[in-house]
Amino acid sequence: MAGMGYVRAALSLIAASTSSVALAQAEAPKGDDEIVVTAQRREQSLLDVPLAVTALGGDSLAERGITNSAQLGEAVPNLQINSPYGNTQPNFTLRGIGVANEYNSNQASPVGVYLDDVYLAPRTSHGMGLFDLDRVEVLRGPQGTLFGRNTTGGAINFIIKRPDLSGSEGYVRLGYGNFGTFTAQGALETTLSEGVAGIRAAVNYAKGDGQIRNTFAGGRDPNSTDTLQGRLSLRLKPSESVNVVLRAYGGRDRGTQAAVHGLGAFRAGLDFFETNENRVGDNNTDAWGFSANIGVDLTDKLTLTSITSYDGGSQNLQQAADGSPLDILDITWQSQYRQFSQELRANYTGSGVTFVGGLFYGYDRNVTDNRFNLPLPPAGGFFQHYRQQRRSYAVFGQADIALTSALSLTLGARYTRDTSKYDDAFAYLFVGAVGAPDFPIASTVPCVGVPGTCAYDPAARYALKDNNNALTGRVALSYTFGSGALLYASYNRGYRAGAVNGGGYTSSSGISYIKPEYVNAFELGFKGRTADRVLTYAISAFYYDYTNQQLQDTRPGPVSFLVNAPKSEVYGLEAETTLRPINSLRVNASFGLLQSKFKELTLQGTDLAGNRLPFAPRLTGQLGADWDVVDVAGGLVTFSPNVVYASSQFFSPFNAVNVAGSAQVNSELAQGANARVNGALSWSNDTITVRAFANNLFNRKTYGYGLDLRGAGFPYNFLVPNAPRTFGISVRAGF
Repeated sequence: MAGMGYVRAALSLIAASTSSVALAQAEAPKGDDEIVVTAQRREQSLLDVPLAVTALGGDSLAERGITNSAQLGEAVPNLQINSPYGNTQPNFTLRGIGVANEYNSNQASPVGVYLDDVYLAPRTSHGMGLFDLDRVEVLRGPQGTLFGRNTTGGAINFIIKRPDLSGSEGYVRLGYGNFGTFTAQGALETTLSEGVAGIRAAVNYAKGDGQIRNTFAGGRDPNSTDTLQGRLSLRLKPSESVNVVLRAYGGRDRGTQAAVHGLGAFRAGLDFFETNENRVGDNNTDAWGFSANIGVDLTDKLTLTSITSYDGGSQNLQQAADGSPLDILDITWQSQYRQFSQELRANYTGSGVTFVGGLFYGYDRNVTDNRFNLPLPPAGGFFQHYRQQRRSYAVFGQADIALTSALSLTLGARYTRDTSKYDDAFAYLFVGAVGAPDFPIASTVPCVGVPGTCAYDPAARYALKDNNNALTGRVALSYTFGSGALLYASYNRGYRAGAVNGGGYTSSSGISYIKPEYVNAFELGFKGRTADRVLTYAISAFYYDYTNQQLQDTRPGPVSFLVNAPKSEVYGLEAETTLRPINSLRVNASFGLLQSKFKELTLQGTDLAGNRLPFAPRLTGQLGADWDVVDVAGGLVTFSPNVVYASSQFFSPFNAVNVAGSAQVNSELAQGANARVNGALSWSNDTITVRAFANNLFNRKTYGYGLDLRGAGFPYNFLVPNAPRTFGISVRAGF
C-alpha cells in the first residue's frame, strides 16, 4: 500500500529521534516555556498528550498577525480554511476532512469548534475575531470520546483569558493599516476580593475599506471590515474547593461581501484584485452567548465540573454571486440560530488511573429564509424557508491506566444519540426584481415535479425527521522515555450525524436525510524536547478509513443535492518543531504531507474513484522565526519573517473531470501551488510594543474557494479570491 511509505518514513524519524533523545536520561525540568493544554479535558503539558495537537498562545497569535479564526491555517499543518463568504462561515478542513464544497448554514462542521469547551453548532459563529485569548488548541484527527459531537476531522478549542484573582492589569492596542483599516483592542482585569472574586472585560474593534477595487461606477468595494466584539468574564472562588467562571459575549460584523470572480466577459481588463459588480452586498452577522463553568473538588482526587451555555446569533448575507454589472445571480442567505448545551463531567486521579467521564446534552435550532434571484423571464427566482432542530445526547468516559511507570494504556468510549427534525419547510417560485417585493406563482416545496408545475399553496409544508446512534472511542498505548520523550500509537473512531439537504428549494425530491459519516483513524506519533530545551518536536503519521463523507452536488436547475461519498482513504505525515540555537533566535516550522482519494464515488453518472478530496493539498508547510536583533532605547527590536506554502488543491470532488455532455469546466475550480510571505518588525519593552507588519508581502494572487455553477446552468464558475497584500502598524501598551 502506498500509504506505508509515510508510515515507514515516520518510523525512521521516530527511531532516529528516540536514539538521540534517549542519551539524556534525566527529564528536563519544567520552565516558563511549558505549554499547558486541556486537550484531554484536564491540564497536561503539551508534550505529555498522546495526540496530534497544535497549541498557539494568544500572544503568539498576535505576533503572527492572526486576528481571525479564518487565518489559523497559516499556523497549523494540514489545516485548510475556506468560505464562499470571506471570513464569514469558515469551512475548516483538517487532514482532508471537512464540509468539502458545502455552503449551506444548516450543516454541522466535521471539525468541532469550541469556545471554552462549549460546542458552537452554527458555522456562522466560527468566523470570530481572535482577541484576549489564553490559547487556541487544534486537535487533529477524530475526537470521538471526550469532545465527540460531529468531530470526524478534529476539534478547535478557543480558550479565553480568565481573571487570576490577584491584582489588576490590562492593555490597549491600537493599529492602522492599508485600506484605511483601524483596529482597537483592549482588556481590563481587576480583583474584587483577593483570591475570591475577579472580573475581566475585553473588546475588539476593526473597521476598514474594501480590499478589492470595484470598477462599477458608484459601486462599493467588496471585502470591507466592520467588526465589534465584547466579552465579560467573572470568576468566583468562594472556597478552595469551588471555582466558578461566568462568561458573556456579544459581537457583530457589518462588512461588505467577499469579492466574486464570475462572468468572464466582465473580467476583461481587470486586475485579479478588481471586480465589476453592480450589487455588492453586506455580510451582516451577530453572535452572543452566556456560559457558566462550575468546578467542585469533592475530594483531593475527584472533581466535578458543570458547563452550561446558551448561545444565539444570526446571519444576513446579501451576495451578488455573478461578479458582473448584470443581475444574473443575487442571493440573500438569512438564518437565525439558538443553541443550548449542558455537560456534566467528572475527573478522577489516583492509584495509577486517570479518568474523565460524563454526560452531554446539546440542542440547536436554525431558522432559514433564503432568496435566490435568477435571470428568469420575467425577473424572479425562488424563496426558501425551513426550520431545523437537532438534539444530541451522549455518555462518555476515558481512562489512562499506568501499566508501568513508563507505559500507559488509554481506553475511551462515547455513546451518542442524535435526533434531527426538518420542518415548517416551504419554497416557491416568484416573479420580482432584485430588492422588490416578490409575487409567488408556484410552490416548489413541497413539490416533486419540475419547478413551476405545482400550483402555489401558501399553506403547504414539508417535514422530515431522522435519528442516529453511534458508538465511538479511542484506544492508545503511550511510552515515556527517561528523557521525557513520548511515543504513542492510537486508534480513534469518529462520527458525524446524518444531515438533510439545506440547499433543496427547487423541488422536494432532493430533500432527504443522508447517512452519517465515520472515520477509523490509526496514528503513530512521537514528541519531546532535547535536555537543553534547544529543540522541541512533534511527529505523527496517520491513516484514515473514511466512510460516507457528506458532499454537495450542484446540478442543472439549478439544483443542489446532498450526497454521501461511500468510501475514501486519507493518509499522511506531519511534523512541528521549534528551535532556539541561540538566545536571540527562535525558529518555528511545520509541514504536512497528505494523500487523499475517493475509493468509491459516482456523481451525475461519472465515476470519480481515484480523485482527490477537495481542499486537501498534498504538501503544506510554514517556516518562521523571531530574531531579537538589537537593544534600542531601552527596548528590544525583533524581526519576524514567515513563509506559508501549499501545493495545488481542488475545490470540487470532480477535480478536473467534467460530466459528459455538460457545460462544466471543473479545471477552473482549483488553486495551484503557492507560497505567501509575511513579516513583522517590532520594538518592545516591559510595557509598550510597537509593531509594523506586512501579510502576503508579494501580493500573491490566489483563490480560496470555488463552486461549479457552469454545471448548474450558468455561463461561469463561482470563485472567491483571497486577500491581497495588507500592511500596517500597531502600538500596544500594558498596565
